Amino acid sequence: MSETLPAWLTAALKTPHAGHARLAVAQLGGEGLIGKGGFTLTSAAFGDGEELDPCFTADEEDAVAPPLEWSAPPPGTQELVLVVEDADAPDDKQLTHWIVWGLAPQRGQLLEGEAPPRVGKNAQGNSEWLLPNPPTGAEPHNYVFQLFATDLPLILMPGASRKQLFAELDGHVLGVALLSGTYAREEGGDYDWDDEGEEAGE
Repeated sequence: MSETLPAWLTAALKTPHAGHARLAVAQLGGEGLIGKGGFTLTSAAFGDGEELDPCFTADEEDAVAPPLEWSAPPPGTQELVLVVEDADAPDDKQLTHWIVWGLAPQRGQLLEGEAPPRVGKNAQGNSEWLLPNPPTGAEPHNYVFQLFATDLPLILMPGASRKQLFAELDGHVLGVALLSGTYAREEGGDYDWDDEGEEAGE
């Protein structure tokens, strides 16, 4: 996969760097799609580019996914799809934290810890929110929440992989909304990488 960050994506990010070129939006997005028609993604728990609370990370035992809210997608949208990825995963690995689809094509939200309609496999091969768990002492990692508006309903079984999702989305994205959160661990954390999960998350 190319490590070249397209200009349209660079302009949409607060702190763009090479790792963002591995994100879903770099592959599935395009010129004029980010924020199309005023399409936005926000969270009551953190602002764009701000730090994630530990209650959404591996630092807390009962951690859950953060709340999200989005505006009305572009006209013609049939479904919304959410992909959350770590733009600072080590060794050029693709670290997918969450794949969600089946979201209604309208203004909506996911409450804190709410179970989404359909969930695919994360980087460890599990169908759930993969808690951010960057290496101890590393610079803050950038977690990018990418909401895609599609022009067709997806035909995927629960537990589908990132690769299967991308095959369905390719050429069918009408708009994209982005939201980034950061997180760093001072002590006690490190990646627990599952090689099989890496394949499942692709």
